[in-house]
Amino acid sequence: QVQLVESGGGLVQPEGSLRLSCAASGSINGIVMMGWYRQAPGKERELVASIGAGDNTNYADSVKGRFTISRDSSKNTVYLQMNSLKPEDTAVYYCNADSFDAYLRRYMYWGQGTQVTVSS
Repeated sequence: QVQLVESGGGLVQPEGSLRLSCAASGSINGIVMMGWYRQAPGKERELVASIGAGDNTNYADSVKGRFTISRDSSKNTVYLQMNSLKPEDTAVYYCNADSFDAYLRRYMYWGQGTQVTVSS
């Protein structure tokens, strides 16, 4: 079992910045990749950024150059630094952990979500 606790969301003006944090606990040794997803009202959930083996990263085209995903393994924490925020970034952001147990069964764990609102 993996637990994910998110923090850092809030209200910010356009061109502002926020840093989201996701702290993982439990059976963390089975996690092979972590990522951030977001979902705006009336829209489908989309992958924003992911980080895997060797700290290899992947980003949605809409956030490239503005967002940075990173992790601190010693703290079991993943971050999403969001700069130059735009109103269209407004969404609920979810932390995700892609994990396998000892029998190679795959589990997708999710945080509770944190609201990011970009508005004047």
